[in-house]
Amino acid sequence: MRLATLLLAARSPQKEPVPFKERLPLKLKSRVSGRGMNTTEVFCIHEMSVLFACLKTNEFSQKLCSNEIENFQKCYSSSLTMREGRKEKEAKGILIPGEKKLSHKQVNTLLRQFPQFV
Repeated sequence: MRLATLLLAARSPQKEPVPFKERLPLKLKSRVSGRGMNTTEVFCIHEMSVLFACLKTNEFSQKLCSNEIENFQKCYSSSLTMREGRKEKEAKGILIPGEKKLSHKQVNTLLRQFPQFV
């Protein structure tokens, strides 16, 4: 018990502010690498769940769930075209207004447009 009180007393907060030591310059690099760009986009989850529910209730008869199958196929084809369009724009570095996630090429385009001078 006595040892614990001694250890806790040694960990008292610092009384004066700790000075900041700059070890590297505080500025952005002029480009970004694309190593960590693993995108796992998920589309048509709702349509897939509706399709599986229909198949389960109808004992996996595809004739009775043709409407749900058609909706899922439409959603999947539209997501493929949207993904291809986005990949083309990302490869060219074209900026998409309102996009929340940018690729490394798009970020590099932004950094070239607005360079950081320090």
